[in-house]
Amino acid sequence: MSGQLHLALALDGHGWHPQAWRHSPDPAPVTGGRYWTGLVTAAERGLLDFVTFDDAFTAQRHRDPELDPHRQTGRPDAVLVASRVAPATRRIGLIPVATVTHTEPFHVSKAIATLDFVSHGRAGWQVRVSPTRHEAELFGRRELPVADGRVDLAELLAEAADAVEVVRRLWDSWEDDAEIRDVATGRFIDRDKLHYIDFTGRFFSVKGPSITPRPPQGQPVVAALAHSRTVYEFASGSVDLVFITPRGDNLPTLLNEVRSAGGETLQVYADLYVSFTGLADPASDAEVFDGSPSELAERILDWHSAGVDGIRLRPAVHALDVPVIVDEVVPALQRAGRFRTGYRAGETLRRRLGLPVAVNRYAGAS
Repeated sequence: MSGQLHLALALDGHGWHPQAWRHSPDPAPVTGGRYWTGLVTAAERGLLDFVTFDDAFTAQRHRDPELDPHRQTGRPDAVLVASRVAPATRRIGLIPVATVTHTEPFHVSKAIATLDFVSHGRAGWQVRVSPTRHEAELFGRRELPVADGRVDLAELLAEAADAVEVVRRLWDSWEDDAEIRDVATGRFIDRDKLHYIDFTGRFFSVKGPSITPRPPQGQPVVAALAHSRTVYEFASGSVDLVFITPRGDNLPTLLNEVRSAGGETLQVYADLYVSFTGLADPASDAEVFDGSPSELAERILDWHSAGVDGIRLRPAVHALDVPVIVDEVVPALQRAGRFRTGYRAGETLRRRLGLPVAVNRYAGAS
């Protein structure tokens, strides 16, 4: 557990309740910039560490091939939403989901690097895989791996691990001072400070270098949601922080599973579904909290004391629950002396989360 409590919001559509759209007083469409800017500036007012923007290759959150006509349907692209929000914010971290199963790592690396530039060092990336055949049919380029008659999650995660490695190498393929812009000599770039990554693995063969300069953070923060040991093992070798979903009193057990899977250095965040209006979602993969703001503050502090680095809250209805989190829960944490009362000027997301400076693996190579 880190000494500093970290607090984040997970944002998806109108909220994490399946029919959040029916209860939202904000008529703004989720395809519009005003809606997302309003949510994230509110979270920044509450001094939260970061927000995540959910995304998938499905029009609804559930992965069934048939659409439920009562659920909110339709998704904007999470990376583009984060890029739209970035200029309207100054401090809060922005971590969109980008799915790797049908996406080339070159494109992911360029998109997240660009987000890091637009946000001045506040970008991250939540890695996701796409495990259903009907999602694969949207692309029509490949068959998903199968084991024992089911989609092979372990194989998808192995591919995801390769994808993350390629992305990280591409971020490092430019040294920080590769751009020299020497007007006198007419040289814009020092070619010796761009590097081929020459990655050859089971799933990708990528020469590089990137076409985008190294991001301000060097390595934007990489995260993943994990529900099982297989995913914990992927996370331990590929990401900086992992979101887990404790229920009841099993948090110590989950923390032990993460550590035993090799995640000793991972930052661990606990996900919690939150509703202050009694809108529980019985199908939620995260524990459902429907108590008072003061009780939520107590739960957050208890989980932090139990060993997690932070908590990521999933508001049932964004327009109803985010203001309560910002205006009532955060002040309760501050009164307890456990949460910041201001952002530090000029800090990157990596620095805020206490992650080490990202050293370029190719720096100095000839």
